[in-house]
Amino acid sequence: MKVGIKVAEAMTKNPVLVSPDNLIIDCAKLMEEKHVGSLIIKYPEKGMIGIVTEQDIVRKVVAKNLNPETTKIKEIAESNLFTISEKEDIYDALVLMRDKNIRHLPVISTGELIGLLTIKDILKIQPQLFELIVDKFELREEFSKPISENRKLEGECHICGNFSRLHYMDYEWICDECSELKDKQ
Repeated sequence: MKVGIKVAEAMTKNPVLVSPDNLIIDCAKLMEEKHVGSLIIKYPEKGMIGIVTEQDIVRKVVAKNLNPETTKIKEIAESNLFTISEKEDIYDALVLMRDKNIRHLPVISTGELIGLLTIKDILKIQPQLFELIVDKFELREEFSKPISENRKLEGECHICGNFSRLHYMDYEWICDECSELKDKQ
């Protein structure tokens, strides 16, 4: 379901960059000052090395009782990054974000960081894609509750991507057609 809007049209063109040696306290203050939910960690000579989000600060610093005044941002940065090209459709970006459970996606062109795409960026210009994200949350919420194995839901099949009645099989919500194909394998 391509929407015809490229990542380059929706992305933030000047994401906030910080040095890996910055202290977490300073980075948190910068996030507040710039009203952003993430920072790109970058060595000037080496390019991008990671990303830190508000959730990282809560989960990796506050919850683990690390001192933000002495801990460097590189100690909590996520360096296993998913990225996207500026030429991709925002629908594809949102699917990647949904599937990888991320909300911030660095945009790369010829190996260089050129921007940052967030779920908020996409929904500002294409709010009808909100349903794609909501389906994921609803399915995840349903999975965490006790349900009978025969119960079915409606949503997007994790295999074919079609919207239909789904049932849970092998840790995925799938439609009847994909279920039959899986059974035959």
